[in-house]
Amino acid sequence: MLLDSVRNLLRRHGAAAASRPPPVPRLPAPSLVPETELAADDDPIWPSARIGVVEALWGEGFLFPGGREETLRLAKPLGLSAASSLLLLGAGSGGPARCIATELGGWVSGFEANAHLAELANERTQRAGLGRRAEVQTWDPSEPVFPQHYYHHAIAIEPLHGAPSEPTLGAVSLALKQGGQFVLIETVADRPLDPNDAMVATWTRLDHRSIDVPSELAITKILGHLGFDVRIVEDVSPRDIQYAIRGWGEAVRAMQGARPTLHQTALIVSEAELWMARVRLMRAGKLRLVRWHAMGRG
Repeated sequence: MLLDSVRNLLRRHGAAAASRPPPVPRLPAPSLVPETELAADDDPIWPSARIGVVEALWGEGFLFPGGREETLRLAKPLGLSAASSLLLLGAGSGGPARCIATELGGWVSGFEANAHLAELANERTQRAGLGRRAEVQTWDPSEPVFPQHYYHHAIAIEPLHGAPSEPTLGAVSLALKQGGQFVLIETVADRPLDPNDAMVATWTRLDHRSIDVPSELAITKILGHLGFDVRIVEDVSPRDIQYAIRGWGEAVRAMQGARPTLHQTALIVSEAELWMARVRLMRAGKLRLVRWHAMGRG
């Protein structure tokens, strides 16, 4: 049933996928169905077994479609160098921080709300020999605080997942040096979501988030009030859908002949339901993924 549902999703979007240029190759990812069962730790949102499933879709260290490819797309316009400092909000399991530090240079200070993800990110950073160049710390979305006027630039990857918009974006603005650039990517809803919509209910439940999703206009206004000069507002939903379709297509092909355990099957089914709901909501125009590129004034 799982494979049939994902195959149907792929067939509906296959023509669009075929018309696009070949993507940048991803770094090797673990199998969607590993040979050994991963640790059954007690993190309620990001247990190790779920991290394994998600990283098999998007690449080791990445928890969002596009992984390394999308991370570099977001970071390259900042013009980072070995002398740059970058605040990275939404560091996940560390892939974005390590990718930026090794491929673009600079010192990346990652921040992640989930302590389990932050711990895993730092373990991998130490193994990679990056030390403090890609360190990840935890942050509290209810009371966001970062070192003030410390970073040259900032990237935030869906930081408002359960966090109020203005305090979080305000804390980022205070963390930047004068004239720093800010790249933000966030899920938005142009109209309030209907809690009785089955797809909305599935998405919010499986993504562990509130139904209160900010609008593009609201975020743009907040950035302006905080003193940013907003240069770019781009709807990247089509690219996000394309990445999701590609990731699941590769995963389904790799699963042929595999025999997942009941626990693994439940995790894969849950993740597939989450992404099918998100894709359907985007295609219906109820959700969008938007990128902002803003310049600090002064």
